[in-house]
Amino acid sequence: MMTTVGSGKYTYELIESWAKLPQGETFGMVSAVATDSQDRVYAFQREDPPVLIFNRDGGYVGSWGLGAITNPHGIFIKDDIVYVTDREDSVCLRFTLDGKPLQVIGDRGVHSDTGCEVPGTLVPRAAGPFNYPAELVPSPWGDLYVADGYRNARVHRFAGNGQLKESWGEPGKEGPNQFHLVHSMMVGDDNLLYVCDRENNRIQIFDRDGKFINMWTDLLRPMDISQSPDGVFCISEGGNDARQGFTTDTDSRMSLMDKEGTLLARWIIRGGHGSWIDANGDIYIGVPDGVGVDKYVKKS
Repeated sequence: MMTTVGSGKYTYELIESWAKLPQGETFGMVSAVATDSQDRVYAFQREDPPVLIFNRDGGYVGSWGLGAITNPHGIFIKDDIVYVTDREDSVCLRFTLDGKPLQVIGDRGVHSDTGCEVPGTLVPRAAGPFNYPAELVPSPWGDLYVADGYRNARVHRFAGNGQLKESWGEPGKEGPNQFHLVHSMMVGDDNLLYVCDRENNRIQIFDRDGKFINMWTDLLRPMDISQSPDGVFCISEGGNDARQGFTTDTDSRMSLMDKEGTLLARWIIRGGHGSWIDANGDIYIGVPDGVGVDKYVKKS
């Protein structure tokens, strides 16, 4: 029996363990997920090979990246270019769909001086690129933006050639432009930047130059954000995790929001570190502990 979640226009059917590997192979932790123009699904896993590709039915298509990524974290695909981060090596990379390297930003293994030794803790000070970056995303105007969050508290803006243009953000728990683990981000179809400020339980919104616009606070550790062609934001949340100092655990969940931050639908999920909504409105969730990918199929 299929599990149905959501409501009204935003009703989905869950297919657990949707992605199928060749016999005898197992998943590492799927850290992030994205789709290309052919609706193929790219699972970015913390195991070699880091990039696994599946068709819309969950059939295995191929893989790439063997030995190329030390610690896979974020993946984003736009115009059939693949944008990834190697968290522990502090580099951001661009690839073709079949894994040919196009660009590396940062010096592999060189970390900026933020005074932070434990990833995910509130850093003593912000610094330049990079110290355990979480996600690299493109923009329509050609600039690249990086969520530099695990041992830093910054958003960096680069020209397309990798030249740093500006950075913003400071460690903090309260005001705008203060971050505690910048985990994911994207440029919306309104050309604003939506930044998952994970441990502050909010999404901060900026213009292309880093000017603060707004924030959404009805969230529990927002992990990943993507947007459907009709403008709906798909936000996976980690919930409260006792390992992060909370007294009790709460479930991970999926939230769909409109451009005003109004909640459209919300349900419990069994993952959430990485998620993606594709051109058809279907949602993919990277599931931890070797399970792979769950798919939520949008009901018409």
